[in-house]
Amino acid sequence: MEQELLTKGSRRLAWAEAHMSVINEIGQRMRAEGSLKGVKVGMALHVEAKTGMLAVTLANAGAKVRLASCNPLSTDDSVALALRKERGIEVFARKGESNEEYYENLNAVLDMRPEFVIDDGADLITMLHTTRREQLEEVRGGNEETTTGVIRLKAMAAQGQLRFPVMAVNDAKMKFLFDNRYGTGQSTFDGFMNATNLLVAGKTLVVAGYGWCGRGVAMRAKGLGADVIVTEVDPIRAIEARLDGFQVMPMVDAVRQADIVITVTGCKDVVREEHFTVMKDGCVLGNSGHFDNEISKKALESISSPPVRVREQVERYDLRDGRRVYLVSEGRLMNLAAGQGHPVEIMDMSFSIQALALEHLVKNHLTMTPQVHPVPPDMDELVARIKLKTLGLSIDHLTPDQERYLHDWQEGTQ
Repeated sequence: MEQELLTKGSRRLAWAEAHMSVINEIGQRMRAEGSLKGVKVGMALHVEAKTGMLAVTLANAGAKVRLASCNPLSTDDSVALALRKERGIEVFARKGESNEEYYENLNAVLDMRPEFVIDDGADLITMLHTTRREQLEEVRGGNEETTTGVIRLKAMAAQGQLRFPVMAVNDAKMKFLFDNRYGTGQSTFDGFMNATNLLVAGKTLVVAGYGWCGRGVAMRAKGLGADVIVTEVDPIRAIEARLDGFQVMPMVDAVRQADIVITVTGCKDVVREEHFTVMKDGCVLGNSGHFDNEISKKALESISSPPVRVREQVERYDLRDGRRVYLVSEGRLMNLAAGQGHPVEIMDMSFSIQALALEHLVKNHLTMTPQVHPVPPDMDELVARIKLKTLGLSIDHLTPDQERYLHDWQEGTQ
C-alpha cells in the first residue's frame, strides 16, 4: 500500500517538475551559486506537488527545509511521502489533520529553529509572535503567499508587533494577476466538480468577493454557463463587476435565488445566519478563501440538525423548516481539499517569486525593517521574461528615442 502511494507521489512530483520551466531555470542558477547554502527554512504551505518542487528547489540551492501544511485538508499524502522518501525533505503533514495535529506540525517546523519562514495564511509567523516568541531573535525574515496572510501581517505591522521583515509575495504582479485570477478560477471548479459532480451551466451562482480571486471565479463560472451574481462590500469593485457583465446585489438577496455560492473574500462570516434563514432550498456552499470561517458553520449548525455526509467532500444540513443546504469540504478551501490546487504552470510563476524573494531576504535582511515589504519590480520582470521565453513568445522593445520620450517632459503637441 505504501509503495503504491509512493509511486503516485513520485509521478506527481515528476509531472510538476516537467511543467515548471521557470522555477527550474531559476533553481539551476541558485544551485550553481549555492545562494541558500546552510540556510534553515521553515515552510507552512499546501503540501502538494507544486509546493514540493519549491521545497526541492530551495534544498538544491543549499537550504535545510522543513515543511508543514497550512490547511488541515490540503495535503496530498502521496506527495508528502515521496518528498520524505525520495527527495530528502522533512515533511510534517497529512490530509485530514485535527486542529491539534495541525498546530503540532507547525510546531515541528519551528522546532528546527528556522532563520527564514515561508508562510501561507500567516499562522506560522503568528506563532512566532505568540507561543514561540523566544525564537523571534533567530528569525531574519519571511515570505507570505496569500491575501489573507498579508492582511494579517499588515495589521501586525501597523500595531508595531511585527518583529522581522516579510516579503508580500501575494502582492507581486506575477503572483496575483495569474495565481489569484486564473489559478483560483480554474482550481475552484476542479474542486467543486470533484466534490459534487454537479452541472454548473444554467445554475445561478453567487461569487462573494470581486478581488482577483473573485474575478477569476466569476469569469470561469460565466464560461461554464452559469448566471453569475457578485456580492461585494467595496463600491469600486461592485461597479467593476457590474461593468464586467455580472449582476450585483447584497448577499441576503442573492441567496434567495442561488443554486451555488462560492466565497473568495479573505473575511469571516460572509455567509451567516441571516442568509441561511432565507437561502434557496438545495443551495450548495463552497469556499476558496484561505480560512474556513467565510461560511459560518457555527451559525449553520445552530439552525439545523447535525450534518449528514452525503459524498466524500459534501455534507448536508437539514434546516428546521425542511430546507436543505450542502457544504463542500467543511467550508475549507475546496480547490485543494477536493481538488489538486492551482494548475502547475500557474504555481510555477508564483513559486518562482517565492524562491527569488527568499534569496532577496537572505542577501538583504540586515538592511530591511520589520515591515511588510513589496516584491521588487525587477523580480516580477525577471519571472515574466523567463515565462515568455518558455512559451516561445517575443515582444517589442522601446527604441532609445521612445525611452527618452517617456522620461522627458518637454515634448508635447506638435
